[in-house]
Amino acid sequence: MARFHTLKVKDIKRETSDAVSVAFEVPPQQQPEYQFKQGQYITLKMTVGGEEIRRSYSLCSSPYEKELRVAIKAVKGGKMSTYINGELKVGATIDVMTPMGSFYSVLSGGNKKKYVLFAGGSGITPMMSIVKSILYVEKQSTVTLIYANKDEASTIFKTEIDALANNNPNLKVAYVFDKPQTKISDLQTGIITPDKAIALIESFGGINADDYFICGPGPMMENVKTTLESLKIAKEKIHIEYFTAVIDAVNKAENNALGADVKSKITVMQYGIETNFELKTSSITILDAAIEAGVDAPFSCKGAVCCTCRAKVLEGKVKMDANFALTDAEVEEGFILTCQSHPLTEKVVIDYDA
Repeated sequence: MARFHTLKVKDIKRETSDAVSVAFEVPPQQQPEYQFKQGQYITLKMTVGGEEIRRSYSLCSSPYEKELRVAIKAVKGGKMSTYINGELKVGATIDVMTPMGSFYSVLSGGNKKKYVLFAGGSGITPMMSIVKSILYVEKQSTVTLIYANKDEASTIFKTEIDALANNNPNLKVAYVFDKPQTKISDLQTGIITPDKAIALIESFGGINADDYFICGPGPMMENVKTTLESLKIAKEKIHIEYFTAVIDAVNKAENNALGADVKSKITVMQYGIETNFELKTSSITILDAAIEAGVDAPFSCKGAVCCTCRAKVLEGKVKMDANFALTDAEVEEGFILTCQSHPLTEKVVIDYDA
């Protein structure tokens, strides 16, 4: 399972006025643990202002670049992102969890596929890893990147993206700006609504792609997802990476309707060690209860988004309040987000090592 190691900051690069990319030095003995697939993320753990904070950030480097690099945009009120953008120095050490995530498709040199990527704002981070990996591995595949931002100046990685497009005829890039600084087409101006998403797909050759990837602000992602569903795109072809939860109040209320309040005996397995405690359905989540019981359980967002707290139910049943990270197949196999889970049976056994 994923675990933390202390890594040294090797490089910090200013990408825009409010975003930096940070590369880490991985010792040779730990490099096997930090092997990753395009589109995955790492979780950072730091103490800022006396408070321990964990945040997950997507890797922007390709596995084939032999570098562990993330991009971090400063968020208003965000303690870690603000600190990293303003105070972090090369040579500092940070606790970094080994890579996780399922925002990718399997690449093969023999593939001749069509990929369409919708990115918005900092949602470009995993897309950079995906784009560079596809171009490196699948010489016969094509990639269309539709990338939305406020304006040109706020566009993370624009120089690198333009260079990639200029040097790779199989990469097509379409920028969409809410407030463009220069004159561009109406199609590429404004926010991406469902109608605009359809027009962009049609205009830039995205119909009948083999895989669609979406990452960005919640409303944009929902608009693109709705559009693809209206076009009868198969569910397994649509890959979505949420940075923040988009669940509405009605859905949350429905998901919280847990039924009978059961007092459950919980067994948590981690690193081969069993920890036991009792928990009611209506009480705190299994993750929070496990931490209170002394388990060093993995977590980051606690918002059903990052998948860091993933575990497998070996016995019993649980109910999740929300899920934006696990696939239907993973849920079918018994995996849960412990940060969202409550017991429904008198005995529940979960395994973080599965």
